[in-house]
Amino acid sequence: LMNAAVAQGVEPAQIAQHCDSVSLCFSKGLGAPSGAVLAGCREFVAEAWRMRKLLGGGMRQVGVLAAAAHLGLQHAEVTLRRDHDNARRFAEGTSGPLGIHVLDSPLWSINLAAVETNIVMVDVKGAWPSPAELCDRLRAVSEDEVAETGQAVSVLLLPWSAQTVRAVWHRNVSAHDTELARRKLEFVARKCQE
Repeated sequence: LMNAAVAQGVEPAQIAQHCDSVSLCFSKGLGAPSGAVLAGCREFVAEAWRMRKLLGGGMRQVGVLAAAAHLGLQHAEVTLRRDHDNARRFAEGTSGPLGIHVLDSPLWSINLAAVETNIVMVDVKGAWPSPAELCDRLRAVSEDEVAETGQAVSVLLLPWSAQTVRAVWHRNVSAHDTELARRKLEFVARKCQE
Protein backbone atom coordinates (compact mmCIF):
# COMPACT_ATOMS: atom_id res chain seq x y z
CA LEU A 1 0.00 0.00 0.00
CA MET A 2 2.68 2.48 0.99
CA ASN A 3 4.89 1.67 -2.01
CA ALA A 4 1.92 2.03 -4.35
CA ALA A 5 0.93 5.35 -2.77
CA VAL A 6 4.44 6.78 -3.08
CA ALA A 7 4.79 5.55 -6.67
CA GLN A 8 1.46 7.10 -7.64
CA GLY A 9 2.00 10.28 -5.64
CA VAL A 10 -1.24 9.89 -3.70
CA GLU A 11 -2.23 9.41 -0.07
CA PRO A 12 -2.68 5.75 0.99
CA ALA A 13 -6.31 6.55 1.84
CA GLN A 14 -7.00 7.29 -1.82
CA ILE A 15 -6.05 3.71 -2.71
CA ALA A 16 -7.59 2.11 0.38
CA GLN A 17 -10.99 3.76 -0.20
CA HIS A 18 -11.72 1.02 -2.72
CA CYS A 19 -11.14 -1.79 -0.19
CA ASP A 20 -13.26 -3.39 2.51
CA SER A 21 -10.20 -4.02 4.66
CA VAL A 22 -6.53 -3.07 4.66
CA SER A 23 -3.54 -4.65 6.35
CA LEU A 24 -0.26 -2.77 6.55
CA CYS A 25 2.99 -4.32 7.75
CA PHE A 26 5.37 -1.89 9.41
CA SER A 27 8.41 -4.15 9.24
CA LYS A 28 8.76 -4.40 5.49
CA GLY A 29 9.34 -1.17 3.58
CA LEU A 30 8.83 1.05 6.62
CA GLY A 31 11.68 -0.48 8.61
CA ALA A 32 10.05 -1.04 12.00
CA PRO A 33 11.27 -4.13 13.89
CA SER A 34 7.76 -5.61 13.86
CA GLY A 35 4.10 -4.74 13.82
CA ALA A 36 1.13 -4.38 11.54
CA VAL A 37 -2.22 -2.65 11.49
CA LEU A 38 -5.54 -3.97 10.26
CA ALA A 39 -8.38 -1.67 9.27
CA GLY A 40 -11.91 -2.29 8.13
CA CYS A 41 -15.51 -1.99 9.24
CA ARG A 42 -16.26 -2.20 12.96
CA GLU A 43 -17.58 -5.78 12.75
CA PHE A 44 -14.55 -6.99 10.79
CA VAL A 45 -12.08 -5.44 13.23
CA ALA A 46 -14.02 -6.80 16.23
CA GLU A 47 -13.88 -10.33 14.77
CA ALA A 48 -10.17 -9.97 13.97
CA TRP A 49 -9.56 -8.78 17.53
CA ARG A 50 -11.44 -11.79 18.91
CA MET A 51 -9.50 -14.22 16.68
CA ARG A 52 -6.20 -12.65 17.67
CA LYS A 53 -7.02 -13.21 21.33
CA LEU A 54 -8.17 -16.81 20.67
CA LEU A 55 -4.88 -17.57 18.93
CA GLY A 56 -2.80 -16.08 21.74
CA GLY A 57 -1.93 -12.81 20.03
CA GLY A 58 -1.31 -9.65 21.93
CA MET A 59 1.66 -7.96 23.50
CA ARG A 60 2.30 -5.80 26.48
CA GLN A 61 4.58 -2.78 26.56
CA VAL A 62 4.34 -2.23 22.84
CA GLY A 63 5.05 1.50 23.00
CA VAL A 64 8.62 1.11 21.74
CA LEU A 65 7.44 -0.94 18.75
CA ALA A 66 4.64 1.52 18.09
CA ALA A 67 7.15 4.38 18.18
CA ALA A 68 9.28 2.63 15.54
CA ALA A 69 6.19 2.09 13.37
CA HIS A 70 5.23 5.74 13.81
CA LEU A 71 8.72 6.86 12.79
CA GLY A 72 8.55 4.58 9.73
CA LEU A 73 5.24 6.15 8.72
CA GLN A 74 6.59 9.67 9.19
CA HIS A 75 9.53 8.97 6.87
CA ALA A 76 7.77 6.58 4.50
CA GLU A 77 7.71 8.85 1.48
CA VAL A 78 11.43 9.64 1.59
CA THR A 79 12.47 6.09 2.44
CA LEU A 80 10.27 4.38 -0.13
CA ARG A 81 11.11 6.93 -2.83
CA ARG A 82 14.80 6.11 -2.26
CA ASP A 83 14.04 2.38 -2.61
CA HIS A 84 12.12 3.06 -5.85
CA ASP A 85 14.97 5.19 -7.20
CA ASN A 86 17.52 2.47 -6.41
CA ALA A 87 15.39 -0.17 -8.13
CA ARG A 88 15.05 2.07 -11.18
CA ARG A 89 18.79 2.79 -11.15
CA PHE A 90 19.52 -0.95 -11.10
CA ALA A 91 17.16 -1.59 -14.01
CA GLU A 92 18.47 1.33 -16.05
CA GLY A 93 22.11 1.12 -15.06
CA THR A 94 24.19 4.03 -13.81
CA SER A 95 27.32 3.92 -15.93
CA GLY A 96 26.05 5.24 -19.21
CA PRO A 97 24.30 3.07 -21.78
CA LEU A 98 25.28 -0.28 -20.20
CA GLY A 99 22.29 -0.65 -17.90
CA ILE A 100 21.22 -4.25 -17.49
CA HIS A 101 18.13 -3.74 -19.65
CA VAL A 102 20.38 -3.07 -22.63
CA LEU A 103 23.42 -5.09 -21.55
CA ASP A 104 24.62 -7.05 -24.56
CA SER A 105 23.53 -10.38 -23.11
CA PRO A 106 21.14 -13.03 -24.36
CA LEU A 107 20.60 -14.09 -20.74
CA TRP A 108 17.87 -11.69 -19.53
CA SER A 109 15.78 -8.61 -20.09
CA ILE A 110 13.85 -6.12 -17.99
CA ASN A 111 10.64 -4.37 -18.93
CA LEU A 112 11.44 -0.85 -17.71
CA ALA A 113 7.79 0.17 -17.95
CA ALA A 114 7.03 -2.41 -15.25
CA VAL A 115 9.55 -0.92 -12.77
CA GLU A 116 7.20 1.31 -10.81
CA THR A 117 8.18 0.71 -7.19
CA ASN A 118 10.96 -1.14 -5.34
CA ILE A 119 10.54 -4.36 -7.35
CA VAL A 120 12.45 -5.33 -10.51
CA MET A 121 11.48 -8.47 -12.38
CA VAL A 122 14.30 -9.91 -14.50
CA ASP A 123 13.09 -12.13 -17.35
CA VAL A 124 15.60 -14.92 -17.89
CA LYS A 125 15.91 -15.99 -21.51
CA GLY A 126 16.75 -19.50 -22.66
CA ALA A 127 17.24 -22.67 -20.67
CA TRP A 128 20.54 -21.77 -19.03
CA PRO A 129 21.10 -20.35 -16.58
CA SER A 130 17.74 -20.99 -14.99
CA PRO A 131 16.45 -18.40 -12.51
CA ALA A 132 17.66 -20.61 -9.64
CA GLU A 133 21.10 -21.01 -11.22
CA LEU A 134 21.35 -17.29 -11.89
CA CYS A 135 20.46 -16.55 -8.26
CA ASP A 136 23.06 -19.08 -7.07
CA ARG A 137 25.75 -17.41 -9.19
CA LEU A 138 24.79 -13.95 -7.94
CA ARG A 139 24.92 -15.12 -4.33
CA ALA A 140 28.27 -16.97 -4.64
CA VAL A 141 31.63 -15.23 -4.44
CA SER A 142 34.40 -16.77 -6.51
CA GLU A 143 38.16 -16.28 -6.59
CA ASP A 144 37.75 -15.09 -10.20
CA GLU A 145 35.42 -12.32 -9.05
CA VAL A 146 37.80 -11.08 -6.40
CA ALA A 147 40.75 -11.26 -8.82
CA GLU A 148 38.92 -9.44 -11.65
CA THR A 149 36.88 -6.88 -9.73
CA GLY A 150 38.79 -6.55 -6.47
CA GLN A 151 35.57 -7.09 -4.56
CA ALA A 152 33.55 -9.92 -3.10
CA VAL A 153 29.86 -9.16 -3.61
CA SER A 154 26.97 -11.46 -2.80
CA VAL A 155 23.58 -10.49 -4.26
CA LEU A 156 20.43 -12.14 -2.96
CA LEU A 157 17.62 -12.37 -5.51
CA LEU A 158 14.64 -14.72 -5.62
CA PRO A 159 13.85 -17.18 -8.40
CA TRP A 160 10.23 -16.09 -8.89
CA SER A 161 9.02 -18.39 -11.66
CA ALA A 162 10.35 -20.70 -14.37
CA GLN A 163 11.68 -17.68 -16.29
CA THR A 164 11.76 -14.81 -13.81
CA VAL A 165 13.99 -13.53 -11.01
CA ARG A 166 12.67 -10.98 -8.52
CA ALA A 167 14.79 -8.20 -7.03
CA VAL A 168 13.41 -6.06 -4.19
CA TRP A 169 14.91 -2.96 -2.56
CA HIS A 170 14.43 -1.93 1.06
CA ARG A 171 15.79 0.70 3.42
CA ASN A 172 19.01 -1.24 4.07
CA VAL A 173 20.05 -1.32 0.40
CA SER A 174 21.93 1.85 -0.52
CA ALA A 175 22.68 3.41 -3.89
CA HIS A 176 26.23 2.05 -3.53
CA ASP A 177 24.88 -1.45 -2.82
CA THR A 178 22.68 -1.10 -5.90
CA GLU A 179 25.69 -0.25 -8.06
CA LEU A 180 27.60 -3.23 -6.66
CA ALA A 181 24.64 -5.51 -7.47
CA ARG A 182 24.48 -4.19 -11.02
CA ARG A 183 28.21 -4.77 -11.48
CA LYS A 184 27.86 -8.28 -10.08
CA LEU A 185 25.12 -9.02 -12.60
CA GLU A 186 27.40 -7.82 -15.40
CA PHE A 187 30.22 -10.01 -14.04
CA VAL A 188 27.94 -13.07 -13.89
CA ALA A 189 26.77 -12.37 -17.46
CA ARG A 190 30.36 -12.35 -18.70
CA LYS A 191 31.15 -15.60 -16.89
CA CYS A 192 28.01 -17.33 -18.15
CA GLN A 193 28.78 -16.30 -21.72
CA GLU A 194 32.35 -17.56 -21.45
